[in-house]
Amino acid sequence: VQLQAFGGGLVQAGGSLRLSCAASGLTFSNYAMGWFRQTPGKEGEFVTVISRNGGRYYADSVKDRFSISRDNAKNTVYLQMNSLEPEDTAVYYCAADTTWMSRSAGEYDFWGQGTLVTVSS
Repeated sequence: VQLQAFGGGLVQAGGSLRLSCAASGLTFSNYAMGWFRQTPGKEGEFVTVISRNGGRYYADSVKDRFSISRDNAKNTVYLQMNSLEPEDTAVYYCAADTTWMSRSAGEYDFWGQGTLVTVSS
């Protein structure tokens, strides 16, 4: 199983980025897909998750700014990030989970390598 996240980069505050995570080696449609993020010196943080049938849940810190979607035909999950803030700076990880929309990192079975998002003020 491989999850490859990409799309990170440097953006000014107020800007947008779209992250993608391409999955291989698993039956993608059987997995909920989540995004987490981590900043050096801080614990990892749940960002959002999309269920197998498209249900979504967002952390309060990103609600109304971020949007998760999935394309089962392409085995890819997306994270559209708008109105970015310096506090959003982190390495973003995608992960796959067979349970129902878990917000706990420990529930996830597979992880991508992470992509760095840097938001300048």
